[in-house]
Amino acid sequence: MTKKEQQQLGKTLWDIADNLRGAMNADDFRDYMLSFLFLRYLSANYEESAKKELGRDYPDNTPKDVMSKLKVSTPLEIWYTENSTDVEFFEKQMRKKIHYVIEPKYLWSNITEMARTHSDDLLETLNKGFDYIENQSFGNAFQGLFSEINLNSEKLGKTHKDRNDKLCVIIQKISEGIKDFSTDSDTLGDAYEYLIGQFAAGSGKKAGEFYTPQQISSILSEIVTLDSQDPTTGPKNKLERVLDFASGSGSLLLNVRKRIKDNGGSVGKIYGQEKNITTYNLARMNMLLHGMKDTEFEIFHGDTLLNQWDELNEMNPAKKIEFDAIVANPPFSLRWEPNEAMAEDFRFKSYGLAPKSAADFAFLLHGFHFLSQNGTMAIILPHGVLFRGGAEERIRTKLLKDNNIDTVIGLPSNLFYSTGIPVCIIVLKKCKKEDDVLFINASEHFEKGKRQNTLSEAHFKKIIDTYKYRNELPRYSRRVSMEEIANQGYNLNISRYVNTTVAEEKIDLVEVNKKSKAIDLEIEKFTNEHNKFLDELGLPRI
Repeated sequence: MTKKEQQQLGKTLWDIADNLRGAMNADDFRDYMLSFLFLRYLSANYEESAKKELGRDYPDNTPKDVMSKLKVSTPLEIWYTENSTDVEFFEKQMRKKIHYVIEPKYLWSNITEMARTHSDDLLETLNKGFDYIENQSFGNAFQGLFSEINLNSEKLGKTHKDRNDKLCVIIQKISEGIKDFSTDSDTLGDAYEYLIGQFAAGSGKKAGEFYTPQQISSILSEIVTLDSQDPTTGPKNKLERVLDFASGSGSLLLNVRKRIKDNGGSVGKIYGQEKNITTYNLARMNMLLHGMKDTEFEIFHGDTLLNQWDELNEMNPAKKIEFDAIVANPPFSLRWEPNEAMAEDFRFKSYGLAPKSAADFAFLLHGFHFLSQNGTMAIILPHGVLFRGGAEERIRTKLLKDNNIDTVIGLPSNLFYSTGIPVCIIVLKKCKKEDDVLFINASEHFEKGKRQNTLSEAHFKKIIDTYKYRNELPRYSRRVSMEEIANQGYNLNISRYVNTTVAEEKIDLVEVNKKSKAIDLEIEKFTNEHNKFLDELGLPRI
């Protein structure tokens, strides 16, 4: 399926969502919609794999009237019924090959048939199906995946019948709308991303919790996949581990994975951490919908600032987990409550604690601690981190003196759904080749939109090429020595180093005087000629 067709599937799903949502809260409806899309993917993948596993024994040629008589809606349900003694072995094989199992009655094809016939048992079957996938399908990959999906909520209807009827309508419309589209992971994964973006666009400030616009995500992803010591050589062949410690829906992580794979490279495993339970579940679905096995990713539900992830709490330096690429779009200037014990935390001890009023540097230091010696970290932060004083100045100064800040990129305002303020990307490295800081002022380079500004492909390419080759361009970018930065009090405000003002054109007063006299002579000439005509007509002169 082409990119255009994938986007069309996403648009079709969005149109269905927009028409069906009615008075329901957008975020609630988003969770229902995306869960059903995920169920469709799991089901299609399971049935396709079952066909390969069973070969000629798969009864996919069973006539519809026979299936109707047997009261089954999927060929796999027939096989389960006729081969009950072999089911256990079959499911064992499926767990080995695709890492999960779905009983036939919970497959999307059966759910949609129940919706089409307006079965009174649809709601109960869906509830049991979600519970089965979470708890019995495979290991802990799906644990709590649908914990925020309450099919008994009054938001769907006041009575059980009302809720069941509404689900029948929603599922039937989704089924009809997407029946002609492919069920492969690339297609459904891109459709899922499209829907997340559309829901984020309508969520205002709340969208910042779970979504980074693709154009900005692409900048971060491209930067961290390039060789850290010499970006001009291009992307790395392999990233062993990639981390996003404020992963939201997981889009940034998936973007890194896609870019490295598109360039012929590979990723060992991707790691994400997310505090919001609903968004955490969205991220896990997003990984699986993009065809990732549960062994290829790990998303942890917990507070990054408190470092609740045991895997990142190893005190033995020899066992410390490190990442080749780290990307993050954490909440901007989040208020937090650091305590005295945190001053001794291995992440902050050498730098000091970020102020209570803004956890920006706490997030940055958390990620930087786990960056490998040859890794690259790119983080989106508000401009205040570049120039604010106090504790933030002390942290910034140490990072600069240690030569860990590689590049500062200023982005245009109004790029995010969650805020209209301009933000910056800070690129950090532990073993940095250059002894200067590259400043890129991209704040004036964007496509203006009615509600939101965007970056074009040309804008993206200019930023990446400037970073890659450390180009110095008038009014756009400049490499600044550490001596000059020190003289500026370790203030990283971009306007101090990249002058964006346009020089006023010099005016030659002698030349202006000549032109003025010439104009006066012209006026006198034409006035005299005009007065001659007035004299002939007997009219008063001017």
